[in-house]
Amino acid sequence: MTLETSENLTDEDRELIMKLSPAYLRWREETLQEGRLEGRQEGRLEDRREMVVNLLRVRFGSLDDQLAGIVAPLLQLPAEDLTRFLLTLSREELLERFGGQSG
Repeated sequence: MTLETSENLTDEDRELIMKLSPAYLRWREETLQEGRLEGRQEGRLEDRREMVVNLLRVRFGSLDDQLAGIVAPLLQLPAEDLTRFLLTLSREELLERFGGQSG
């Protein structure tokens, strides 16, 4: 049973429900839109992470614990810097610059 069909509601209650319904629907739509936006952002971040991991694997043959440890700091970089560093820096330079330990 919904509130709108309840026989115990007064006219004031029904009027309040009718006023609140559009506000609730707006809130619900805004909440859904925010959820979709967050989902897209998370998806883009995951895609970017996968690209970084794949590039490190291709360049250095595998993704060991040291290289895996620099993925998060690399993801904080602007795209242009990230690409340049991944394509030009050596393994040792990447580890030194982004917090890993060479060795």
